[in-house]
Amino acid sequence: MTTTAEVRNTDPRAQPLLKRRLTLSQRRNITGYLFISPFILGFLLWFLIPALIALYLTVHRWNLISAPQFVGLDNIEHLFNDPLLPQALKATFTYTIVAVPLGLLISFGLAMLLNNQLPGIGIFRTIFYLPSIIPAVASAALWAWIFNTEFGLMNVLIRSLGGPKVPWLQSPDWALPALIIMSLWSVGGSMIIFLAGLQGIPDIYYEAAEIDGAGRWKKLRHITLPMMSPVIFFNLIIGFINSFQVFVAGYLITDGGPTNATLFLVLYIYRTAFRSLNMGYAATVSWLLFFILMGLSFLVFRYIGNRVYYENPGE
Repeated sequence: MTTTAEVRNTDPRAQPLLKRRLTLSQRRNITGYLFISPFILGFLLWFLIPALIALYLTVHRWNLISAPQFVGLDNIEHLFNDPLLPQALKATFTYTIVAVPLGLLISFGLAMLLNNQLPGIGIFRTIFYLPSIIPAVASAALWAWIFNTEFGLMNVLIRSLGGPKVPWLQSPDWALPALIIMSLWSVGGSMIIFLAGLQGIPDIYYEAAEIDGAGRWKKLRHITLPMMSPVIFFNLIIGFINSFQVFVAGYLITDGGPTNATLFLVLYIYRTAFRSLNMGYAATVSWLLFFILMGLSFLVFRYIGNRVYYENPGE
């Protein structure tokens, strides 16, 4: 005779929910969601939600104290009448056009020099890479001393060569070039990426070129540059985006001066938001920066991306 306990043990519907085992597919799904949860949370908390709040503020006036007030398209109309916005765009574009190509050339040249198996080469690679991991505030303090007009290292070097004293951070003509020179201090990150790309080129290509009588220039032009074009393109995009978001140098060293010569766009957004307490207009300028980056990135991918060489494009 079958007891009630035996029926309870054999009937799956009567088993407690917590005792039911998950299937392999369910366990894999849960594991996958756990692994991607940091990205999802970061995307929601640090991008999507702030972007939606900034979009909301573009049609409001908010001073961080009182409640936001709806102003319609006033913030967007102010973009066309703002006297400081053209100067911020000019400083940002000038910095990008000059600093990014120089950084690429120098980092690629350093990678070429350091792509040799010589005794102690690792020490030199470390020396050139270290500045890129120094905190931005420490780098700003160091370069503020280097560019000091009276006792800075740069002017000491120039005067030792017989040149005049240069007011690096006090002159509107020299402040932006000084920050561009400072940006070259941290090319070590791009250099390491270039170095990894150079070491990934098979030696068989260079050996075949040497058999055909190719010199260094022809090997650089016909082997190295085509094989390195994906890495060059990657560093170009990263440098381009980072240059449009430069903030620390302009904030700590020059504070946007003198006469707004180093008033970068991100620094202008910060000033508008936390000094003028005009969060609505700051959010509008932030969206302008987003559309500028999106448009320029499209142009770069459209006209430069198709020149990138991929060894096996169909695989």
